[in-house]
Amino acid sequence: MTAEATLASTSVSPTARQVWTRTRGVLIAVVILLIGALAIAVLRSGTQHGRLDPRSASPYGSHAVTTLLADQGVSTRVVTTLDEARTAVGPDTTLLIAAPDLLTQHQQDVVHRAARDSGGRMILIAPETSVGTLAPGVSADPAVAFDSLLAPGCELPAARRAGAADTGGLRYFIRGTHADACYPSNGLPTLVRLPAASGKGDTVVLGSPDILYNDRLDEQGNASLALQLLGSRSHLVWYLPSLSDVPATDSGNRSFFDLLPSGWLWGTLQLFIAAALAALWRGRRLGPLVAEKLPVAIRASETVEGRARLYRKAGARDRAATALRSTTRTRLAPLVGVPAAQAHTPEALLPALSAHLHGDSRSLRSLLFGPPPGDDAVLIALADQLDALEREVRRP
Repeated sequence: MTAEATLASTSVSPTARQVWTRTRGVLIAVVILLIGALAIAVLRSGTQHGRLDPRSASPYGSHAVTTLLADQGVSTRVVTTLDEARTAVGPDTTLLIAAPDLLTQHQQDVVHRAARDSGGRMILIAPETSVGTLAPGVSADPAVAFDSLLAPGCELPAARRAGAADTGGLRYFIRGTHADACYPSNGLPTLVRLPAASGKGDTVVLGSPDILYNDRLDEQGNASLALQLLGSRSHLVWYLPSLSDVPATDSGNRSFFDLLPSGWLWGTLQLFIAAALAALWRGRRLGPLVAEKLPVAIRASETVEGRARLYRKAGARDRAATALRSTTRTRLAPLVGVPAAQAHTPEALLPALSAHLHGDSRSLRSLLFGPPPGDDAVLIALADQLDALEREVRRP
């Protein structure tokens, strides 16, 4: 009973108060971060929609140009799905695709067919990988234009009236088709207008979105060029593609790797190399062990108590019982004339103990080589019995 009380009083299991004391700082910090993020989201949820969003009044939004178009009688409709964009096109409609490269190959084909047959205008903002499908005969140059402000350099009436504008960005090659190539940079245009084969409608490829931003609209000829390109029809459909806008017909043809970003392979390789270097760094040999004297003297009772606490915390009654029995056998063997090498062999130790004590070897076998105890009370009783056995053997 006394031993059980001692073990209970020295338990190192943390209480609820201790757990709260240790973790309250982290929990409070997480709560503050969540409240801050929520407050920022609420404050920016009004007019802050995103880049090239006609509802956004931020510097990189496009609310200003749609306001000017509304003054000229041009209505603007924002769509976010392929079906909405496809059904909205028509001869009196301009379809602007803010991020063409987010469209899948199937979506590009659907939009191209719908715009080609509608007789309206389609405007592509800085397309790179998608330009070959949406504007056949045009391909993007990997090198971007370093000059932002460029002169028209073509006979397109909208460009000549606007004059110099911030169109520098992606440059384009034109092959096998007649097109207006405007605002050249080092010989390659940054604005391309492709007339439809039917003679009705056209496609405009714009290498940079700068002329549509709120904070750039009042510079140079940006406003004039933007209003002429977007206001040639009475209706403007502003298509904002998203990664979540995947039609059902695409889902069966897309693998898991198609859904990953383009740089995932290189990123995975970098992580693998970093993990290998970290493993080599942490797994290096530190050299042979060096014996060092402890700076203070530690009482044996403290060591025993500390080890007992670890056993109790881990619930390792089997290991504790094994340690007690092994130590007892090691001390008993020389007392009954058994070599130290055979101290843990029942066939050598038990007969010698039975002859010395004139007792039953079966009870000694259970005590010295028996199964692990089932609970703490049995373990304490085992320790008491082993102490009693050793005292009996040592008695003259």
